[in-house]
Amino acid sequence: MTVEDVRTKSRSSRRQFFATVGTGALLAGWMAIAPRGVSAQPLQQSTPPLVPTTLQPFDMADVTLSKGPFLHAQRMTEAYLLKLQPDRMLHNFRVNAGLKPKAAVYGGWESEATWDDINCHGHTLGHYLSGCALAYRSTSDKRFKDRIDYIAGELAACQQASGSGLVCAFPKGPQLMAAHIRGDKITGVPWYTLHKVYAGLRDAALLTDSSVSRDVLLKLADWGVAATQSLSDADFETMLATEHGGMNEIYADLYFMTGKPDYRTLAKRFSHKAIMEPLARSHDELDGLHANTQVPKIVGFQRVYEATGDETYRDAAAFFWKTVALTRSFASGGHGDNEHFFAMADFDSHVFSAKGSETCCQHNMLKLTRALFLHDPRASYADYYERTLYNGILASQDPDTGMATYFQGARPGYMKLYHTPEDSFWCCTGTGMENHVKYRDSIYFHDDRALYVNLFIPSSVTWKAKGAVLTQSTAFPEEPATTLRWTLQQPTEIALRLRHPRWSRTATVLINGQQAAQSDDPGSYVELLRTWKNGDRVELRLVMEVTAESAPAAPSIVAFTYGPLLLAGALGKAGLAPGSDIVVNERKYGDYNNAPFTPPTLAGEPQELANALRRQDRPLEFTIVSKDGSPVRLIPYHRIAHERYATYWPIT
Repeated sequence: MTVEDVRTKSRSSRRQFFATVGTGALLAGWMAIAPRGVSAQPLQQSTPPLVPTTLQPFDMADVTLSKGPFLHAQRMTEAYLLKLQPDRMLHNFRVNAGLKPKAAVYGGWESEATWDDINCHGHTLGHYLSGCALAYRSTSDKRFKDRIDYIAGELAACQQASGSGLVCAFPKGPQLMAAHIRGDKITGVPWYTLHKVYAGLRDAALLTDSSVSRDVLLKLADWGVAATQSLSDADFETMLATEHGGMNEIYADLYFMTGKPDYRTLAKRFSHKAIMEPLARSHDELDGLHANTQVPKIVGFQRVYEATGDETYRDAAAFFWKTVALTRSFASGGHGDNEHFFAMADFDSHVFSAKGSETCCQHNMLKLTRALFLHDPRASYADYYERTLYNGILASQDPDTGMATYFQGARPGYMKLYHTPEDSFWCCTGTGMENHVKYRDSIYFHDDRALYVNLFIPSSVTWKAKGAVLTQSTAFPEEPATTLRWTLQQPTEIALRLRHPRWSRTATVLINGQQAAQSDDPGSYVELLRTWKNGDRVELRLVMEVTAESAPAAPSIVAFTYGPLLLAGALGKAGLAPGSDIVVNERKYGDYNNAPFTPPTLAGEPQELANALRRQDRPLEFTIVSKDGSPVRLIPYHRIAHERYATYWPIT
């Protein structure tokens, strides 16, 4: 028996513990399954009402990644997760519970006085639990499950010692939460931080069937219900003016896990009406708002819609996505300057900031995109997902160390800056622990009859209900094509739906070497309904072209894209010391490596410049002639690391 056979057998036996809780439930915000050990016996006798989704995702355990940049990124994050020490992350939790810590606390946001005012102590542990749960679900590596159970056991000990369901790592401990709930003036974002702990425990319970994680989570959840029940609706809304992450999503998930009405009620109370109501009326009032304060609560709006059927929540989520993804985003799929939305009429004043495109915002926008897609499987959602996945998420990781960015700004000649392994622990360090171990969750989707292929990533998916395996072999994006091959137990009728991206003028499909379909409708799906036989081979051929993109308010500031890829000028390492892009303080973005630098300039009409890009011998490498006649090398932004770059160009 091969290693893969053992892995497959292990997954199969573990999946016997799983059952769907309904076609609309997004497991941990990402999967439509829940362990029987978690949710088969709701606290209430009736089944929670559910708004069904149109599609279902595949269990990540049924998707295998093959060699390529996404698998490499996953392996780098796995290694980082296994290097971190749980007892150091648990230090302040034990102190607050009156227990002796077992190891020294980590630095950065977790303990240093510089960041005391944000009160994010403990957020890393929550992200770490989510990262380990996603890694375990993807790999079946027991080391991740062991760490989850150990951490949950320690948190259970903290709950027992303190006599409270609340577990936290704030320097002022539970007193900070009490003051915040009373309405006292505080500094920091305690609900935002607790949201990460809630989410990590939820993911641990659902993705790894950790019963101790579930027990700790439910005690924490009940603490939240009791702690806030005396608040009037007006006082609750006032409290929500402080960043609180996706607390509405968490309590909606808890409702689906247990059927307990108090959790659904609290999910609705945690939904910020001052933000939701204008969005539900299709009013964009986002200018000046802190971007990543909003995105998680919008993800929660969609989840509360699924729990209640109230279309106000759905309408708010859909309009927010539309305005941010389609009108407020950079060519990379990111958005914002210095963490805030800005008026797009002022695009030229913000585009060249070193503090653009906070990586956490891209992480959460992909969560929202995926949740909306499951209800409304439009190719436009998948197009945005693909663009942001390559140019925001994959681009955020240092391919050599596995560390991640905070901002990915477009200041010409600046460089990507990554966190340190033990002394930073930014919010984007935390989401980075999750981003690269869940790539396999959004490549394929299905309904009762059709299998959707959304992303062109070397991988395979097993559709157990159909007795089918679909294997995707591709060099995309180095080549604009992908090949899929069926392995079937018997001839089976399946509708295969292949995304025809908006960036490709045409899409041609061959079956077993013969042309079977031709699409001239970019931003759609090509459907192939037939009875497939074992070994049938499908080839999708697309067209990738260089395009100049600009914002309506700044047509002379241009980015170049090639298919879904943002192209960046690779401007070298002049004036940069080795290792100078590994930094501690995210607040100093723009100050690090800020020696004077004059980037090349371009002159001409934007699309003519795009047409003038010349391919080089290396895949996905181009050159363009600058204004002074020297060549500028352009490569995909996700391949930029340890050197200066430019993604937007002021055209003269």
